[in-house]
Amino acid sequence: MGRAFEFRKARKFKRWGNMARVFTKLGKEITIAAKAGGPDPENNPHLRALMQNAKKENMPKENVERAIKRAVEKDFSGYKEMNYEGYGPYGIAIFVETATDNTTRTVANVRSYFNKHGGSLGTSGSLEFLFDHKCVFHIAMKDGVSLEDLELELIDYGVDELDADEESNEIVIYGEFAQNSAIQKYLEENGFEITSSEFVRIPNDLKEVTPEQREGIEKLIEKLEEDDDVQNVFHNMKEDDHEDEE
Repeated sequence: MGRAFEFRKARKFKRWGNMARVFTKLGKEITIAAKAGGPDPENNPHLRALMQNAKKENMPKENVERAIKRAVEKDFSGYKEMNYEGYGPYGIAIFVETATDNTTRTVANVRSYFNKHGGSLGTSGSLEFLFDHKCVFHIAMKDGVSLEDLELELIDYGVDELDADEESNEIVIYGEFAQNSAIQKYLEENGFEITSSEFVRIPNDLKEVTPEQREGIEKLIEKLEEDDDVQNVFHNMKEDDHEDEE
């Protein structure tokens, strides 16, 4: 599960092409977290974790401060988080997470992307069963800590998979979405450095496609990801094994 997801994420960032888009999406997440749980990271675990994400992505400190400040401004009504689900070409399930200040604009745009690229937008909740909602933590490896022992310790906290990433000297932890706070608390209290964390939707079944079909589906995914209101796009298309080896 893990490695395939990490590969998809790397490809997504590559498609975005510039850090400005990453900063925009991270900034929205920080603003939402600060509005929901307060602007003080000491008392807001989700905000604390997002600030680590920003650090890992080299997001300038002033951008982070601006995103937090925006959440407490009197005239800021906030972003609404909306999910959209539909099928792309060739029956590929696509789950779109958005954060928007204008839901009318967002749904119209998302629907038009699906329609123009041979897909169709479905009803809310219609595809949720096809994806497992997970939290993912990247933590720095710690001397004297066994991966097996850590996994046994974290099973009680809703963790179902650990991967060692030797290249970045990190451990990647996958857990139940609802257990996010409990996992974060355990890691912080036990002296683990959380380098980044996020929520993901991992498909429980992958669909094979031909290279020609993949091209058409990728066009729709890219169009969705380019929209400023779209935060994340998840799908159940099997990745190209050849690309994965590169």
